[in-house]
Amino acid sequence: MGDETDVLVIGSGAAGLTVALTLPAHVRVTVISKGRLSDGSTNWAQGGIAAVLEETDSIDSHIHDTLVAGAGLCHEDTVRFVVERGRRAIEGLISRGVPFTASEREDGYGYHLTREGGHSHRRIIHVADATGKAVQKTLQERAAEAPNIDAVERHVAVDLVTNRHLEGAAAGPDRCHGAYVLDRTTGRVRAVRAKAVVLATGGASRVYMYSSNPDGATGDGIALGWRAGCRVGNMEFNQFHPTCLYHPEAKNFLITEALRGEGAILTLPSGERFMPRIDPRAELAPRDVVARAIDHEMKRLGLDHVLLDISHKDPDFIVGHFPNIYRRLRRFGIDITERPIPVVPAAHYTCGGVVTDFHARTDLTGLYAVGECAHTGLHGANRMASNSLLECLVFGTAAAEHIAAGLDRMPAPAAIRPWDESRVTNSDEEVVVTHNWSELRRAMWNYVGIVRTQRRLERAKRRIDMLADEIDEYYGNFRITADLLELRNLVTVADLIVRSALARRESRGLHYIADFPERAGDTRDTILSPTAAPLRAAGTA
Repeated sequence: MGDETDVLVIGSGAAGLTVALTLPAHVRVTVISKGRLSDGSTNWAQGGIAAVLEETDSIDSHIHDTLVAGAGLCHEDTVRFVVERGRRAIEGLISRGVPFTASEREDGYGYHLTREGGHSHRRIIHVADATGKAVQKTLQERAAEAPNIDAVERHVAVDLVTNRHLEGAAAGPDRCHGAYVLDRTTGRVRAVRAKAVVLATGGASRVYMYSSNPDGATGDGIALGWRAGCRVGNMEFNQFHPTCLYHPEAKNFLITEALRGEGAILTLPSGERFMPRIDPRAELAPRDVVARAIDHEMKRLGLDHVLLDISHKDPDFIVGHFPNIYRRLRRFGIDITERPIPVVPAAHYTCGGVVTDFHARTDLTGLYAVGECAHTGLHGANRMASNSLLECLVFGTAAAEHIAAGLDRMPAPAAIRPWDESRVTNSDEEVVVTHNWSELRRAMWNYVGIVRTQRRLERAKRRIDMLADEIDEYYGNFRITADLLELRNLVTVADLIVRSALARRESRGLHYIADFPERAGDTRDTILSPTAAPLRAAGTA
């Protein structure tokens, strides 16, 4: 990887690779990934991508469904912007070679479309039950074929470079000039200069003790943008999946909701079934209702988990309908034909992020944000199924087109001060990082999870402030590592989530607070700013 490029893309999932592949062939693009290129959340997406593709469906219907799911907080102009570009995004993937599952019907769009929760029509195009994996593989292959794209693994962004990091005094308003990047192989930090930088780092669900996300979902882009002076929005809206396997060797294995659809029941360790007394739909209630019910029972009784039991069904039926789950759980010593599955809710998706406009621009000139790390106004207070990959594609394309249109007018990359390690040493207590990581994630799970109270949030804020001071001191005294950078970003994101949750005195969508159980009459985003005044409103051109 060179020390200068035209466009630096931080993150290698669907959003970041869409930016890279949409930019013209003459533009030099560097894509960095802190692990393997395929380690991000895109590769894990099972469902599909929502788009209006058949004549029986309509743009207005998709917009309406999204607005309803977002609990009154979606930006309708953003929703229309994304939905209207859905078909173009899908056709772009098809042209790049994504092998979407074909329809058995001769009429219609030609591809099999499914229907998911919240959608009033079949509009989810997919590749069997591994859409994200197919999209990731295809985009990586196309990026590898592009001579202008340099995709680099095992490199972690430390901080964005702004005017204060330049060798000399910078004229004009503040802007982004690149990033300091840690090479995990050598331990060396170097400055990478760029005309434009794109944050495409995914979400922040690893801030919680239980998460369905890969290990890298540590809110890096959100924290980078915040430290560089960008506003963030709606960080209190964190989506939880109700049933994730509770097992010391399983980090993030989701147990599909289809089990409950086929008769699995949720019980306490005593065997008592609890969903019928909470909701008349019992185990078939919506995802957020089931997640809150499990969380309530765990907190009420001090449990580590509850149980999901389908063992009362015929063993041949179970194995025939859920062969992958059956095989995977057998590896963990669980035979689901004979015993229940220990499960907990798991943090699944971050609906908030760095505030952007229709071009994916942030408050800092030269800096863009796309995908789960951005707050575009699409998701509102609750993300509708399969809109997330669509957002990555649409805003990835929008960012690339805006960068390409203005690249010739952007200033040449400036000279950046080298990374200074003259006053730090190697740590002899890296266990501090591990301990702080565990304490932070446990505090977020216990106090800032599915059901919140003012008292729990205030308790979390005190603990996070204390951890932030410890982590900042550690960061200032020792050479950085990838684990330390992730911890630093996590504590920043945790603080933003708690501050946002404390500011919203109502229950709406994914934010449920027992002190204020009703939805308020007015609808407004929660916008936090590190600067005195906002620079640009979300959703503006």
